[in-house]
Amino acid sequence: AIVIGRTAKNVSVERADDFIFGYTIGLDISDRDLQKSEKQFGRCKSFDSYTPIGPFVYCDVDVRDLALELRHNGETRQRARTSQMIYPPAEIISFASQSLTLLPGDVILTGTPSGVGPIRAGDELEARIGEWPPLRNRVATG
Repeated sequence: AIVIGRTAKNVSVERADDFIFGYTIGLDISDRDLQKSEKQFGRCKSFDSYTPIGPFVYCDVDVRDLALELRHNGETRQRARTSQMIYPPAEIISFASQSLTLLPGDVILTGTPSGVGPIRAGDELEARIGEWPPLRNRVATG
């Protein structure tokens, strides 16, 4: 996830990196059954324990080719590299800033590698990026 450091509006791709404060781990969790029945994303991403971020923000790091991993109850479910992202951070920031003003402290989740699956209340998710300490989250609703 990208953490914005300065107010950004209509930012070019070439200047977008100047608006990054740092990076953190973020989990984009959705209730897929609710998403199918309601045909929109707002409520299906808005339950207790959904979209955790952290545990730290890393500044001045090279994120071009870091390992990404998600473990679900100890079993690896997702594995990818930041170099496989469809859009690099600068393009994501530029695109987002064309329609809304990004403010310091805003967090942009950058996408989900393949391997998503169902979760249940009580499940433990552990996300890792490179050698950073992991983000651990126990699912409250599922």
